[in-house]
Amino acid sequence: MKFDLLHTDPSSSARAGLLHTDHGAIETPIFMPVGTVGSVKAIHIRDVRDDARAQIILGNTYHLYLRPGLDVLQKAGGLHRFNGWDRPILTDSGGYQVFSLASTRKITPDGVTFQSHIDGSRHQFTPERVMDIQRVIGADIVMAFDECTPYPCDYEYARRSLSLTHAWLDRCLDRFNSTEGLYGYKQALFPIVQGSVYADLRRESAEKIAALDVWGNSIGGLSVGEPHEMMYEMTDLVCRILPANRPRYLMGVGTPANILEGISLGVDMFDCVMPTRNGRNGQLFTSEGIINIRNEKWKDDFSPLDSNGLSFVDSQYSRAYLRHLFVANEYLAPMIASLHNIGFYLWLVKEARAHILAGDFASWKQGMLNKVTQRL
Repeated sequence: MKFDLLHTDPSSSARAGLLHTDHGAIETPIFMPVGTVGSVKAIHIRDVRDDARAQIILGNTYHLYLRPGLDVLQKAGGLHRFNGWDRPILTDSGGYQVFSLASTRKITPDGVTFQSHIDGSRHQFTPERVMDIQRVIGADIVMAFDECTPYPCDYEYARRSLSLTHAWLDRCLDRFNSTEGLYGYKQALFPIVQGSVYADLRRESAEKIAALDVWGNSIGGLSVGEPHEMMYEMTDLVCRILPANRPRYLMGVGTPANILEGISLGVDMFDCVMPTRNGRNGQLFTSEGIINIRNEKWKDDFSPLDSNGLSFVDSQYSRAYLRHLFVANEYLAPMIASLHNIGFYLWLVKEARAHILAGDFASWKQGMLNKVTQRL
């Protein structure tokens, strides 16, 4: 994997780059739609690729391990062949799911034992096992196994957790470097910076990971309930330490405003379930603001969903029609809203990239923030 840093905005730390993988190049900054179980919820792969124009999607290690299972994925030839996606894929490590399963898991220095949310069966993830699982899934970019600390957590817990994450990282690198991909193309491993909201721990983690000089780097353990300003402070601190010639991925973030702020701090890659999850509940993110499409005010509004939108649904359907579908509990409603939101997020990062290259990102960002944060 290779990363070309093409331009940095003169008034911020925003960057435009090109990330090369064996399944194609990715223009950064980029938003990555989340395909938890191998699908972006309620959207056909064809529409994610050709309409929303996604360049990379995510798969979830924990969920894919449980269903359909490694045997099926390996027989299929990996996730690309299983779901028909022919562009890059990134997989998380399962660390966040371990964090969210606090009541049914046990953490030890060796790894994590947990119960399946599906049938209660018991499983163990170790750093070595997680590397092997991600080899079978076959993502182009894979994550090191880590512990995602909750917010709030006390300093001593955060320090112990960071020591564990760093020990697991060393084991992940050993396993990854001693194995090969299964399907004839290269995979890249990203370490994850942790440390909760403690500046000294974040600095320690970022410095350790920067010294490894691997393919790219992730920032985890944020967007878990901490104030946005604290998230930005930690992101800024870490981005100033991580090497400029490697892509930076801020995990699980976030709102359109979060993404714009993250880009301005030097982040290149983002993912979040928000566009599809909120879309299924009738919330639309648009270039002019946020719409709750169920509201009565849209009942006879026959204007397009978003006059600046690039997706076919933005011009094909009116706000009144989409509201009608939601009120009628029609299955088509969440499909339209989800595709629109994914298309908007990808439009937003594409516009950001264009303005970085043009040299006026900082001024454009401020005007766009004023729009995307208002409720219509």
